[in-house]
This record gives sequence, C-alpha cells and structure tokens, in this order.
Amino acid sequence: MPLDPLNILVISLAALVAGAINALAGGGSFLTLPALVFTGVPPVAANATGTAALLPGYLASAWSYRDLIRAPGIGLSVTAVVVLGTLGGALGATLLLFTSNEAFRVIVPWLLLFATLLFAFGSRIHALLSRRASAGRGGFWGKLGIVGVCGYGGYFNGGMGIVMLAMFRLLGVKDLNVANGLKNLLSAVLTLIAVLIYAAGGVISWPETVPMAIAATVGGIVGAWIGRAIPPQLLRNGIVVVGAITTVLFFLDI
Repeated sequence: MPLDPLNILVISLAALVAGAINALAGGGSFLTLPALVFTGVPPVAANATGTAALLPGYLASAWSYRDLIRAPGIGLSVTAVVVLGTLGGALGATLLLFTSNEAFRVIVPWLLLFATLLFAFGSRIHALLSRRASAGRGGFWGKLGIVGVCGYGGYFNGGMGIVMLAMFRLLGVKDLNVANGLKNLLSAVLTLIAVLIYAAGGVISWPETVPMAIAATVGGIVGAWIGRAIPPQLLRNGIVVVGAITTVLFFLDI
C-alpha cells in the first residue's frame, strides 16, 4: 500500500534530524519513534522500523569518526567492546520480539525517562563513582555494563546513544569525541544485529524504512561534521531538552 505523501515527509524529516542527532550524541529515536507512531505504525513495529532506518546513519557516522575510534582505556580492546556489544544487541532484539504492542507502549515512557536522566546526570554519577575507585572499571562490571547497555539498545534503541555515552563516561572515558567514536561504532554493530533479528521476526515495516534510511544517512554525515565544532555543553543540553519533551509526550499518551 502506497504511503501518504504527508506521512513520507513527516518520517523523512524526523529521520534526517535523527541521523544528525545520533551522530552528535544519540537520541535520534526520540524523533523517529513518535513520528512513526503518529503515522499509524504499531509501537513495536515503529521501534523496529526506526532502528532499521537509522542503521545507514549509524554506519555513516562510525565511518566519519573512524580516526577517533580507539581502545577506551578501561582494560578492553575495541574488538572486545564490539563482541560484548553484539551479544547484548542480540539479546535485546530477541526480547523485543516477545513484547506485545500494549506492553511496549507502557514501557516506552519509562525507558525514555531513564535515558534522559542518565545522560543529564551522567557526569555527576561518574564523579561520585570516581571518588570510590578508579581501578577495575574494565573488569566484570565494565563488561556487564556494555552488554546491558547494548541489550537496552537492541530492545528499544530510543536514547541508546545517550545511555551509551553515559556508560563510557562512567567507565572513565573523558574525551567526548572519543566516546562519540566508540558509541557510533558500537551503535552500528549492535543495530545491524538487531535489524537482522527484527527482519527474521517480521516486525519491520519496509515501506517506511527506505525513505527514512536515505534521510538518516544524510543526517548522519552532516551531524558527524557538525559534532567536531559544536560546544559539548550545548550538545548535552540540547539532547536533554529533546529527551525531556519526548518523554512527557509519551507519558501523556498513556
């Protein structure tokens, strides 16, 4: 069934901005998920479709940040981080296939709230944890944290980049650009795994995916370029505002 031109415009604009936001700090699904739900796509399919549409943007962003992707300094190599992320993404995506639309609609606002608050207060949490101990952050709990965050990304994707950046900050990655590079790489890998599982489960709405994917790719390239010049504090504040507004809108919808 052909898509309504207005719906194509709405979801494409959402994907364009989302691709840029994901390249900057994450949180693009704060826009794609509500846009797809607004155009009539069921919540679970909207989440899976938005994830599939943003995949090219993640790949483009990871490529643009390739010179900044290096070991995070937490006792783990980049390869180990990717392997752990793949495991978490696969677990989260599989869990989504067993979640009903009704249950997912209730869960989404709380996931959005969690992502927004964690990003907003991530630096304070990191400072608090740093006073207790600075060693062993790449050990068992660091690995479990990567699997857990990527499981969140594979399940929900909304605010995935925000949670991932907060995780790297908690693990001691102080350079926001390095954290962004790692986040973009990990996002691309786990999203690819998640999309393959979503496709196998038949929950992706492909007609909406194509125009959104094109728009998200353009947004990802532009966002990665902007991200090298934008003040970090302005970036953080903007993402928090977007997350807060989207969270409130989803709570009001219940």
